[in-house]
Amino acid sequence: MNWNSYIKEFTQYLLIEKGLSQNTIINYQGDCEKLKVYFSESEITPLNITTADLQNFIYHYSKTHKARSQARLISGLSSFFDYLLIENYREDNPMDIIESPKIGLKLPDTLSEEEINKIIDAIDLSHPQGERNRAILETLYGCGLRVSELINLKISDLYFDEGFIKITGKGNKQRLVPTNLYTENIISNYINQQRPLTPPNKGKEDILFLNRRGNQLTRVMIFTIIKQLAEKANIKKTISPHTFRHSFASHLLNGGADLTVIQALLGHESITTTEIYLHVDKTKLSEVVNKYHPRARN
Repeated sequence: MNWNSYIKEFTQYLLIEKGLSQNTIINYQGDCEKLKVYFSESEITPLNITTADLQNFIYHYSKTHKARSQARLISGLSSFFDYLLIENYREDNPMDIIESPKIGLKLPDTLSEEEINKIIDAIDLSHPQGERNRAILETLYGCGLRVSELINLKISDLYFDEGFIKITGKGNKQRLVPTNLYTENIISNYINQQRPLTPPNKGKEDILFLNRRGNQLTRVMIFTIIKQLAEKANIKKTISPHTFRHSFASHLLNGGADLTVIQALLGHESITTTEIYLHVDKTKLSEVVNKYHPRARN
């Protein structure tokens, strides 16, 4: 087999056996493709490549990419060679002794409630897609969704009578996220008033958020909507759809919510992923210590 065959098998393994999301699989496949292209004019294959070969490739890659990108590449390639080892294509993983570069803690960007309101207030509700865009932002912020979860949200996933929505997250894992009455009303208003004006294309009848041609919105379109609204609202921060998810978590934490509850709402497998929000507002941590520690009370 050639590079393409091994990479194809690897991506099928990630999808079927590991149950990873499509975005993660695309990233891992991209890592392998970079390696394939680098050695395309040599006789090096996934079966005979050595640690030294990989070190040369990573050194070349590091000249144009930052430490965080290097670390992600190394993680992807390690998974690829782990797969070859599991399938007995190789007897070792040549990535085992290659260390990732040290990267600092990357704190998520957040918006204040005032900044979020400014962005939402910048929406022109007289525009044909105005109510839709407001519903999109209120759903991101009110429910803490990933952008991939948002664009795949279905009308049949809305259980407003019971007060929650059903989310299909990474690895097709499902979770229930409570909704508040305010967000429910915004979504319902879009469904009842604006969405009927855009006939869905075949197969998209149940998709909640549609573009003006009746198709499912893309991740890029959500990014574009938010970027344009942030500029209109004169918000200088670099924000993305994920910023609303970060803000959802941070505002809950600052309001006194338990970290394990936030973990469940966000769909994080590990509490360590959620713990990054503890670093966002150190003032809140100081207040907790000073309020509850016996020495602080004396």
